Amino acid sequence: QVQLVESGGGLVQPGGSLRLSCAASTSIGGTYVVGWYRQAPGKQRELVATITSGATWYADSVKGRFTISRDISKNTVYLQMNILKPEDTAVYYCNRQLPNGLGSRWGQGTQVTVSS
Repeated sequence: QVQLVESGGGLVQPGGSLRLSCAASTSIGGTYVVGWYRQAPGKQRELVATITSGATWYADSVKGRFTISRDISKNTVYLQMNILKPEDTAVYYCNRQLPNGLGSRWGQGTQVTVSS
């Protein structure tokens, strides 16, 4: 089974930036869809961004501020987060799955806190 390990979270002031990494133990290329999700306290987990075969998708709440990318040679997906807002505070998780949703695997999450 693939293992996913997120890193790069932390405490940042509003307007700041962070880059999250999701390192996979096996391939993230081909038809796999890798997504970043987040879950704030008391809220449901929500999809933030996805990447597959070079195509990307973003939630409206992060469009223009976040950028998802991948390095297939390193089996790693990144989430560059700019102009962070307090409402971006959450635990961020990465997920890898096939386009039909099968084979879904999650990482353990990394905490992002945006506060002055």
